[in-house]
Amino acid sequence: MKFIDYHIDDDIKKGLAQLGFKRPTDIQYKSIPNILNGEDLLAVAQTGTGKTAAYVIPIVHKIYSKKKSQSRPDGIRCLIMVPTHELAIQVLGVVEKIAEHTSVKATAIYGGVEQKPQIKILNEGVDILIATPGRMFDLISQGYLRTNRINTLVLDEADHMLDLGFIGDIMDLLRKIPDRRQTLFFSATISPKIKKTAYSIIRQSAIRIQISPKDPVSKNVDHSVIFMEMDHKRFFLERVISENPDTKVLVFVRTQVRAERVAKAMERVEIYALTIHGGKDQKQRDMVMKAFREGSSKILIATDVSARGIDIPDVQIVVNYDLPDKAENYVHRVGRTGRVKKKGHAYSFCSEDEKFFLAKIQKFVGKDINEIKLDHDAYEETLNIEKERTFDIDALMEEAEMFENKRKKKGKK
Repeated sequence: MKFIDYHIDDDIKKGLAQLGFKRPTDIQYKSIPNILNGEDLLAVAQTGTGKTAAYVIPIVHKIYSKKKSQSRPDGIRCLIMVPTHELAIQVLGVVEKIAEHTSVKATAIYGGVEQKPQIKILNEGVDILIATPGRMFDLISQGYLRTNRINTLVLDEADHMLDLGFIGDIMDLLRKIPDRRQTLFFSATISPKIKKTAYSIIRQSAIRIQISPKDPVSKNVDHSVIFMEMDHKRFFLERVISENPDTKVLVFVRTQVRAERVAKAMERVEIYALTIHGGKDQKQRDMVMKAFREGSSKILIATDVSARGIDIPDVQIVVNYDLPDKAENYVHRVGRTGRVKKKGHAYSFCSEDEKFFLAKIQKFVGKDINEIKLDHDAYEETLNIEKERTFDIDALMEEAEMFENKRKKKGKK
C-alpha cells in the first residue's frame, strides 16, 4: 500500500511526497488506520522505524478535516508530551513538514528558554502542542495554557514519560483534560511495570501494536562489544574516529563530567568533539545539535538525557564509551544509527566493572551481543598510538631545546 492510497487529505499527501514518503513503514501501516478510527493505542517499535510520522499523519488529517468545516479556531486539539527539549524540537519539525500545505498550526514549549515568545504563539492560536512537562505545567498554572479542548493525548517515549520522574505530572494532566479523548502511547521499549501503568490510563478496548518484539534493536544496526581496561578507552575511541574520517560518530557516556573529560582527552590528540548534556543551557544545546546535524562537527559526545531526542541524518557510528546503567537506554543509544533503511554500526567499550551492566543489556535484548575479539598484538597496537605520540613529543621537545641552545650561543657571539 502507498500513501497515495490512504484516505487522508491531498494536502497532507503533498507534504509526504516532498519528504520522500512513498510507502508506510510497518509501524505506520498498523497505526494510521486505528488512529483515524479513534482507537486508543499502545505501540512499541524499534527506534528509527518512523513512529513519529505514524501518529502525526492521522492527527494532522483529523484536525485539518475539522478545521475546513469550522469558521472559528477551536483551541489546542492535540497535546504531544515528550521527555526532552531535543525530542520536542524534532517532533515539531516532523509536524511542520507533514502539515506544510495545510492550515494546521503547531508549536513546541520547553524549559531553558524565555517563555514570552512561547506565550505569544499560544495566544495566536495553536492546534497541536508539543511539550515537556515542566514548562507545560508552568504555563498552565499561570493561565496561559488551556487544556479543556484537547481530544488527543500522545506520550512519545512513553516508557520514559510513565516512569517515576514524570508519572505524577501525567496523572495531574489527566485531571485537566477531557475524559473523552484519544490516548496514544509510542515507545521503542516498555517494561511490564510501565505497561501496567499505561493500561490503567487508556481504554479497555485499546489496540496494542508491537513490531519485532523479540529484538528491540533494528536489524539495520550491527552492534558489538569490545572488552578493555577502563583507562584504555580513550585510545580505542581515538582509533575508531581516526579509522573513520569524515564519518559522523555519536559517543555516549554516563555523566556530564565524563562527557567533558572525554572531549578534553580527544582534544589533546587533535580530535575536536562537541558535547551535549543537561549541564548546558538550551541555546548551547541548540547550537551543538545544529553543528552536528549540518556536519560542521563530526563528533558528538552525549549523555543519556539526549539519547531519545537525537535524530540526525547519517550517523554511521555510535560508541558506548560507557555502558548505560539502565538496559533500555542501550536500545535508545544504538538506535541513533541505522535509522529507517540505512545501515549503522554500534560499538560498546566494556571494562571489568561494567560486565554487570552488559549482562543486564544482553538479557534485555534477548541475546548475547557479538564480541569483537582482539588478540594481544591488536590490543597493544592501539595502545602504541600513545607511545608513538609520546616519543614524537619528546623528540620535538629535544629538537626545540637544541634549537634554543644554538640561538643562545649565536647571541653571545
